[in-house]
Amino acid sequence: MREQSPTSRLRKAGFSDPLRASRLLAEPASAQLGGLDPEDFAPVADPDQCLLALIRLAEACADSTGLESCLRGPGRRGLLAVLGMSSVLGDFVVSHPGALDVFERRERLEDVTLAGERRSALTAVGADPDDDVPVAASGGHDAINAMRAHYFERILSIAAADLTGPDSLAAMPCVSAAISHAVGGALEAALAVARVGVPGAENVGLTIVAMGKTGACELNYVSDVDVVYVARSLSDEGPDDEAMLAVATKLASAVGRAVSAPAYEPALWMLDAGLRPEGKDGPLVRTLDSHVTYYKRWAKGWEFQALLKARPIAGDLELGRAYLDALWPMVWDAAGHENFVEDSRAMRKRVEDHVPSKEERRQLKLGKGGLRDVEFTVQLLQLVHGRTDVSLRVRPTLQALACLRDAGYVARGDADLLDRDYRILRVLEHRIQLRRLRRSHLVPTGEDDMRRLARAMGVPGCASGEDLERLWQDTRRQVRALHREIYYRPLLPEAARLSADDIALKESSAKARLEAIG
Repeated sequence: MREQSPTSRLRKAGFSDPLRASRLLAEPASAQLGGLDPEDFAPVADPDQCLLALIRLAEACADSTGLESCLRGPGRRGLLAVLGMSSVLGDFVVSHPGALDVFERRERLEDVTLAGERRSALTAVGADPDDDVPVAASGGHDAINAMRAHYFERILSIAAADLTGPDSLAAMPCVSAAISHAVGGALEAALAVARVGVPGAENVGLTIVAMGKTGACELNYVSDVDVVYVARSLSDEGPDDEAMLAVATKLASAVGRAVSAPAYEPALWMLDAGLRPEGKDGPLVRTLDSHVTYYKRWAKGWEFQALLKARPIAGDLELGRAYLDALWPMVWDAAGHENFVEDSRAMRKRVEDHVPSKEERRQLKLGKGGLRDVEFTVQLLQLVHGRTDVSLRVRPTLQALACLRDAGYVARGDADLLDRDYRILRVLEHRIQLRRLRRSHLVPTGEDDMRRLARAMGVPGCASGEDLERLWQDTRRQVRALHREIYYRPLLPEAARLSADDIALKESSAKARLEAIG
């Protein structure tokens, strides 16, 4: 058999420019890459990008054996996968060669917990994780940079496991949960740093309640983090509520700056407190009593729908549990409010109408057949039927879909299709965002971009850009059809309007009542 030339082997491994790759491999820095074959790059999303990052990394590690050790050990696959997928994470490794240890540890996504992330993030800023109110060793830019660098190391570890796992669709919920836990750890560390620079902070308990995807442990690699702040005095002789809330507001503002203000290390994400009572017109921080009063008197249906995902994620977790205890029951009464189903459907329509026409066929999140179609469908059924069926009172979308299926509210076949479709959409979203760690929900149209994404998807039958385009369009058509069939069921508004007495009817009486309304 004729032996393949080095250039042919590089092309077969997926290099777009095998001649340039050959030249790079001939550079002195590539001596640290000994033992790598072209076949090692075959599973990588972008072999050309990966090799270039490796050369840069070899130059940065010129006086260290860390890179050689990583490439010869169990961390090789994870390192190559990350460098070939994310230019931003590649830049981070080049500027932080010590982060190579992350790949050697080969962490299991199932082992990532909020408690573990909290402990490691607090340690990174010099705070004692066992203190009731942890305070960082120092404030300012050094502590902020330490917190951010630690967060990016955690994302490196998660991405390495994600990109090298045997089944990307099966792993998707664990990936999102791990990212959400890492965000929780970063918020805990940011709060510990904030306490250093705010006088009186030792007397104030502040809980950060995660909302939306953060609360449901469903975060993307890059997303705004939706939160609500609740505060209390930690001392019986502490300041009155007005003074206490002034301190708590300074703490919350400092947390926001710690994660997103300019510093040596890049910003992490934006903290969005827009889901708080009264939105941006309301105070940033409230007491628990103030939250309860608002939801009892003035909250609209969509605000209770937002509370469906609420979860204390950092700070005063005891206060956070009290917040949930007070508000969680209200969530499950919301569907009985007048026109709840109709208002929910109108809100979904408004979201669709705001998608620019030029983005409609590429919009992964908000468009027809996108992620929101699945999420709105699941949440509406949860809220309507969860009034009496406590098995539906869960936060994650896929877990809720499984509960709806098991309880008979969604046909098993339809639920299984939606489950797979949602996983495909979320994995595609993750791959799109990993590239440059930017908040994007548009499926690209460029041939090179689609090819790169297809190679990273880890989905059988998706090996080329054409395969991915077909998978994307088939998925969105199927999601849209299922959404319209389930979300717009004619009897949903009637089911939402049933009184507690109606719901408690015996089976024979319930059948008669339902027949009477069609």
